[in-house]
Amino acid sequence: MTLSTQSMVEVRTHERLVELVLNRPRAHNALSTEMAQQLIRACETAVRERARAVVLTSAGEKAFCVGADLKERNGFTDDDLMRQRIVFRKAFQAVLELPMPAVAAVHGYALGGGFEIALSCDLMVADESAVFGLPEVRVGLVPGGGGTQLLSRRIGSTRASDLIFTGRRIDIEEAERWGVVERRCVAGQVREQALELAAAIAENSPTAVANAKHALTTGKHLPLPAAMDVEDAAWRATALSDDRREGIAAFNAKRSPNWKD
Repeated sequence: MTLSTQSMVEVRTHERLVELVLNRPRAHNALSTEMAQQLIRACETAVRERARAVVLTSAGEKAFCVGADLKERNGFTDDDLMRQRIVFRKAFQAVLELPMPAVAAVHGYALGGGFEIALSCDLMVADESAVFGLPEVRVGLVPGGGGTQLLSRRIGSTRASDLIFTGRRIDIEEAERWGVVERRCVAGQVREQALELAAAIAENSPTAVANAKHALTTGKHLPLPAAMDVEDAAWRATALSDDRREGIAAFNAKRSPNWKD
């Protein structure tokens, strides 16, 4: 494993995986402007490193991320807030548009923008300490990192409305029952579980996985006939790749595939 420290966001490389660590534990990993900028650069690093999967974890024991740093915003003018908005939107978009699967490892509080960072990932693993919420309406805002769109697509519009309109929090029991998280684990093991999940993904054809993610993320916004065309294009591109030829050869030779990055 190699480690590149970027202060508020660490980039850890584990062979074919890249781990992005939110690293402001004293502030419960609250998202500041600088941290958002570093998250953008960290995602760019993951793409540049040709990672087969990305895992988002966090430092500290109490929180994954409690959302925007309201102490930083306390002295903001309206212009300051709009300038920060540009950076924040790019940060959420950087996670959402990662070309490889991204797995969020959530423990403790995942609130506001922190919850939205997790929702921007393809899969979410959470331990028994996890608490989720979108409390923006309680401070005169609405979710702005994809909360109104990503949560409703994940759990349905009525349940998303419940959380967003009330600003209430839910524990791991309710989160699991509603389908907020894909996998649940005991406290203290979420990072390891998320890395294991990402490693299982990385064993597969990187071309096939990337094209499958493209079909999933693109197709869900389209009518079914158009979405089927997206899937067909993804299938054709993968079928004509070296990975398909290697996969068939490995299967018939009864050996493990040797995928090319």
